[in-house]
Amino acid sequence: MEIISIEARTFDRMLKSLETTARITEDVHKRFCEKKMGEWLDNQEACILLNITPRTLQSLRENGMLAYSQICHKIYYRPEDIQKTLSLLLRRKEEQP
Repeated sequence: MEIISIEARTFDRMLKSLETTARITEDVHKRFCEKKMGEWLDNQEACILLNITPRTLQSLRENGMLAYSQICHKIYYRPEDIQKTLSLLLRRKEEQP
């Protein structure tokens, strides 16, 4: 076993630095992860809201008409992106003869 000795003042500075980093990490996590993930929709919810099939939903993603995020092979959509796409789909239906 190897023992490394450092001055108490150096150890205190290192500890303060680690505590600051931990606090910043917690703040970022609270601000961006916990709050937002509850608002995201999965494929099934998106299909229901847009009244489309999963294949049509895939086409919208592939054509760049619908923004999405993928986490561990699961796809999520923001409600505001679903709303924009819904408005676009409704306009297209109205324009068709």
